[in-house]
Amino acid sequence: MNGNNHSLITEFILTGFTEHPELKTLLFVVFFAIYVITMVGNLGLVVLIYTEHRLHTPMYIFLGNLALMDSCCSCAITPKMLENFFSEDRSISLYGCMAQFYFLCLAETADCFLLAAMAYDRYVAICSPLQYHTKMSRKLCIQMTTGAYIAGHLHSMIHVGFLLRLTFCGSHQLNHFFCDVLPLYRLSCIDPYINELILLIFAGSVQISTITIVLISYLCILYTIFTMKSKAGRSKALSTCASHFLSVSIFYGSLLFVYVLPSSVKEEDKNIPIAVFYTLVIPLLNPFIYSLRNKEVINAMKRILQKKMVNYNCWIIK
Repeated sequence: MNGNNHSLITEFILTGFTEHPELKTLLFVVFFAIYVITMVGNLGLVVLIYTEHRLHTPMYIFLGNLALMDSCCSCAITPKMLENFFSEDRSISLYGCMAQFYFLCLAETADCFLLAAMAYDRYVAICSPLQYHTKMSRKLCIQMTTGAYIAGHLHSMIHVGFLLRLTFCGSHQLNHFFCDVLPLYRLSCIDPYINELILLIFAGSVQISTITIVLISYLCILYTIFTMKSKAGRSKALSTCASHFLSVSIFYGSLLFVYVLPSSVKEEDKNIPIAVFYTLVIPLLNPFIYSLRNKEVINAMKRILQKKMVNYNCWIIK
């Protein structure tokens, strides 16, 4: 194909949820509720960790940044998706499409490295508790967090840069509810083989390297836990790691299925429900997975609420 026979596309039509128009009101309500709860939960967790000095430890710093990235992911995807439920013009410009994918890729890549950092933090806390403050210094924590953001920006820039080498013609309907690389490859006039190879190399490298860190950390943690003599110690250590391991399993499982497995490049429809899961459901669940099972977070919330109540009562008395 060449540009002489086909007009080049400068905007796309997102058709992700148009097959069932009778469900658009229900889907809008469900996804709007998910969006509101996600933003309140994640940004509330960020504010809680920032304001509560007892939570200024490496684990909660990583958790706060994870919540911030989940908010970024939700903001990049959901507003446009909600608008499209009741908009006749479901179009998005080429550069708007690139921007949407950039922020999604940034959030997902940073999440991978933050989850790996959290696994290493738990490894040090359980396997070398006496050396925890030495090994997990504030400087190292800042370096790991900054590294996650830098890796996210670089990874996003690489994929967006290679997307811009493509030209799009023919159909301008994007069979998805947001701009993702795999549906964009299907609309390319140019063979996207290089893009697919770059995606496999970089996305695979990010996921495999971070998964390796997580698995090695947890193998060491499990070995340490099962060699503990105290039942209470084993129970506490397992409880500390359970929420993180659950979040990691869900997150990496969905990403590996979409971006790394070769078959997913060729199949169109199966990616949409999985994409809903890792772009909308996981950011919704993370604050609850980490907060409801964490006594320190719950206690911090109680202290803040108690302070608010005391201040409110003092104001009423005055």
